[in-house]
Amino acid sequence: MRINHNIAALNTYRQLSGANEAQGKSMEKLSSGLRINRAGDDATGLAISEKMRGQIRGLDQASRNAQDGISLIQTAEGALSETTEILQRMRELATQASNDTYTTNDRDEIQKEINELTSEINRIGNTTEFNTQKLLNGEKEDGFSGTSAGQVSVGGLTFDFSEGAGLEGYTIVTGKVADATTPAATIDTDAKTITIDGDFTDAGGTKVTAAALETEINKALATDGFTETVTVGGTANDGTTTDAVSGVITGGAGAGAGLQFQIGANQNQSLTLEISDMRAAALGLTGTAGTASFTGTNTVTDGTNSTTNEAALDVSTAENASNAITVINNAINSVSAERSKLGATQNRLEHTITNLDTSSENLTAAESRIRDVDMAKEMMEQTKNSILAQASQAMLAQANQMPQGVLQLLQ
Repeated sequence: MRINHNIAALNTYRQLSGANEAQGKSMEKLSSGLRINRAGDDATGLAISEKMRGQIRGLDQASRNAQDGISLIQTAEGALSETTEILQRMRELATQASNDTYTTNDRDEIQKEINELTSEINRIGNTTEFNTQKLLNGEKEDGFSGTSAGQVSVGGLTFDFSEGAGLEGYTIVTGKVADATTPAATIDTDAKTITIDGDFTDAGGTKVTAAALETEINKALATDGFTETVTVGGTANDGTTTDAVSGVITGGAGAGAGLQFQIGANQNQSLTLEISDMRAAALGLTGTAGTASFTGTNTVTDGTNSTTNEAALDVSTAENASNAITVINNAINSVSAERSKLGATQNRLEHTITNLDTSSENLTAAESRIRDVDMAKEMMEQTKNSILAQASQAMLAQANQMPQGVLQLLQ
């Protein structure tokens, strides 16, 4: 018999400690509802579940993003719905004015309403916003929407970047040089580039190469925030090299960018939406005063002030009014096409939301199986550990009594 080392008590104490530790872990899991409370509980499971948690939260946010996108689309489409109503009224007025039962004075009154309705289309286009972002003024269109500089003059050739009927609402009007020739220029709205056909000679005899001009202008047009004075080298007829210097042009400031909706949990899972310029000029409803089909003076404002800076469709004669019907028809078609595109995108986003929510639900279930505790099973473990702990305590008391037998030998 030994008294320096009570092996039975030591063994029982070790078993008691283990049972108490296991009981403590079971109680921690039952109180938190989690199977993994720290990395030591399941290192691999923790890593997998944290990755899943990131995906779940990303999917949930993507769903909210899509819902916000629908709200934005509904804002734009609601504004265009009113634009359509205005255009229908303008078409009605143009049809009325094309009838010769009306006098000049009658058509003047019709013209007044045409002017105001056109200004209202501008107001809708200039002021429709979602979270302070303009939606219908071309800023959300990924293509040419002009530059902020107005004109670029190189070697006597003036390139006027101005609003008007044309590609995506904008066109490049080339000015004439002294010999009355007009250089041809074509514009690629998707690539944001201009192509100039041939080299030109200005009034002073300086030859300006098309390649040099294209390089400088395209660099400005394609770069957001780019501003510089364009300088194009030219060679005179006598072989003398000169510099032709333009005014300052700015790229990107007027160039739109499509809306990006992040509709996935990971990089590059997005949807792009472009909203075209829906103002009067882009729809062909205004133009330069005094030109064919438009009023002799500016009669249309931008809708936010009383300054007239555009000319409305002219309905002062039956012929002009009849022509205006076609123009307004085209505008109605453009607005309807834009509304159709917005509606299709909204429908797509609604399906996207359903898919995201389903994915989030299924991934949450998978993450739960890894991270969450099975309460019934853990209650069984806790009960077992509790019984073992109580039994260990009882056996420890018995083990501590065993050395008492030594005292019998000393009597």
